[in-house]
Amino acid sequence: MKTQRKCGWLTTFVMESRNILGDNLVGVYLHGSAAMGCFNEKKSDVDLLVVSEGGLSDEVKLRYMDMVVRLNREAPPKGIEMSIIRRAVCKPFVYPTPFELHFSVTHLDWYRTNPMDYIEKMNGVDKDLAAHITITLKRGKCLYGEEISEVFEPVKKEFYIDSIWNDVADAEDAVRENPIYVILNLCRVLAYGKEGLILSKREGGEWGLANLPGEYHGLIASALKAYSSDSAPERNDELAVKFAAYMLNRISQEKCLSLCGMLEI
Repeated sequence: MKTQRKCGWLTTFVMESRNILGDNLVGVYLHGSAAMGCFNEKKSDVDLLVVSEGGLSDEVKLRYMDMVVRLNREAPPKGIEMSIIRRAVCKPFVYPTPFELHFSVTHLDWYRTNPMDYIEKMNGVDKDLAAHITITLKRGKCLYGEEISEVFEPVKKEFYIDSIWNDVADAEDAVRENPIYVILNLCRVLAYGKEGLILSKREGGEWGLANLPGEYHGLIASALKAYSSDSAPERNDELAVKFAAYMLNRISQEKCLSLCGMLEI
């Protein structure tokens, strides 16, 4: 995210977050590929965590969502993914993590069609936030507000493992529809299970090439090439499903070992 155009909407996002939330805003934090050095303008979304001091009224949520939807038009094609969470669930960390408001482009039509229904129902808990907060702590960037280490506490290993397992559990089905994401994500999840590494998808694929059986190297290399360029991956659904099953078995073993190890402590 180097050009003025790309940075311009993000600067506006921070400025308008301050205007709308006022003293209730603790900070705005960038995580995901844009913070980890592997952002692809055409294939990556922009991941943001917004932390508030307290809750948000429906009126404030509507103003905030109108701002997010407007700026989403200026964001990269895959759009903004954003969650607002309260400081109180960050330190001490609460899992599954409650959120005040969430947006991604998959929900855009819902908000446009019925904003009040969206505002009333778009809250609850999200297991993915454990992974987002872990990445924010390890690799994220503070765009505004209090420093990351002051706002968030480290996520317990068992929570992080459950969070990332939840993200890949359907990989055998999902790999046909979204091979780039699933293949590289499986690699980085296993890298954490085996070595405790917090990696981007690109770094996960590179780890996979160095550590996984050779029969899968072509599949991983194709996903890496497609991830960092405009190309589509070479399709081999049979091998991709075999890879997903192999990786889920490996990840499940590491998950069990990790959890059993913690129970023995």
